[in-house]
Amino acid sequence: MGLTVWFTGLSAAGKTTLSNALFARLEADGIAAEQLDGDVIRKHLSAGLGFSKADREEHVRRIVYLASMLTRHNIVVLVSVISPYASMRVEARERIQNFLEVYVHAPLAVCEARDPKGLYKRARAGELAEMTGISDPYEEPPSDTLTCHTHLESVSESVEKVLAAIYERLGRVDASEEPQATLACR
Repeated sequence: MGLTVWFTGLSAAGKTTLSNALFARLEADGIAAEQLDGDVIRKHLSAGLGFSKADREEHVRRIVYLASMLTRHNIVVLVSVISPYASMRVEARERIQNFLEVYVHAPLAVCEARDPKGLYKRARAGELAEMTGISDPYEEPPSDTLTCHTHLESVSESVEKVLAAIYERLGRVDASEEPQATLACR
């Protein structure tokens, strides 16, 4: 059995950065992994969708479907998607057999200061409607969700925290332990 690690948080909180770093670590450790980035999926499988609540929900459903298939085939799937609505994350948890939600948290002001795509600036100028955190809500996960405080932790600190949770879910003690036969390895 694989695992889906679902990174949720505001735009520019650090979801993709953590996913990229974790992917490299998992690959180095011989764990079969795949990345599903919300922006990449939106360009391909969700190209016709906008940012209304219904379109965001459909976008997440498509990602859930892909992640579920990959997880069943012994892949560790790293999903980086804002997924602003708690109900959609609950649905993802229910549909994916082995699921770990990671809240990538940074305060809105920090995300706006990072703003690599200029989205917050455009939203504040009224050029971008339905921007999560500005004109559209982000529903935070429950307090017991694994949380990476990317404004307080280094990337490596957050990676180690998530990696420990991944290995626990996969039944491994640490990176030096040999993969179990049930894991697909490269």
